[in-house]
Amino acid sequence: MSVINKTTLGLLTLFCSPSVLAQLPGIISQPLANGGQSWSLPVQTLVFITTLSFLPAALLMMTSFTRIIIVLGLLRNAMGTPSAPPNQVMLGLALFLTFFIMSPVFDKVYQEAYLPFSQDKISMDVALDKGSQPLREFMLRQTRESDLALYARLANLPPLEGPEMVPMRILLPAYVTSELKTAFQIGFTVFIPFLIIDLVVASVLMALGMMMVPPASISLPFKLMLFVLVDGWQLLLGSLAQSFYS
Repeated sequence: MSVINKTTLGLLTLFCSPSVLAQLPGIISQPLANGGQSWSLPVQTLVFITTLSFLPAALLMMTSFTRIIIVLGLLRNAMGTPSAPPNQVMLGLALFLTFFIMSPVFDKVYQEAYLPFSQDKISMDVALDKGSQPLREFMLRQTRESDLALYARLANLPPLEGPEMVPMRILLPAYVTSELKTAFQIGFTVFIPFLIIDLVVASVLMALGMMMVPPASISLPFKLMLFVLVDGWQLLLGSLAQSFYS
């Protein structure tokens, strides 16, 4: 028998021994004085690392990031500048605006879930439940009832008695669908003034007989001038932030 096989057999014998198996409950969790259960530090570390891997999906599905990044992308297409601002700037702006909009929700999660859990006042299960409530309230405010009804019907759920009875597997896709609809509605209003400029420039070039000149190259300076004159960034970003509180 090789050294590797002997080592593997020894490790299996060690971890499968009754003495080690008897210590596993104490390693995984510890009973509390109030009858609850407290997870050990290795388990909490594993849960924390696993949670970090889901942060990108949670950022896309449970916050205002989806609406903001779609509207910014549509603005860039409407202005005819596919590379300005660059993707890094767009993502950074969307992230910082997301943190700004979600700061009241994150503060509530911190005060109601993280602080009591860090002070050993509540268990991890209670902390997760309390921490999810502010996010549920935020998503429910931004979700259309028709989208909730659609996914509830697809899941063959009975009629829901109230918003608090909506399960997360129904709320998440309904929220994302509503965010996509709202983002495209805002993008439509953003497109209109730039589309008018394109039509006017194309008509003028046609009347002058300059049909070989691309209208996009002529209309771009006028689009940039219009966006600067109306203080477009303040108008757009302010409207985006206010759309989550209206």
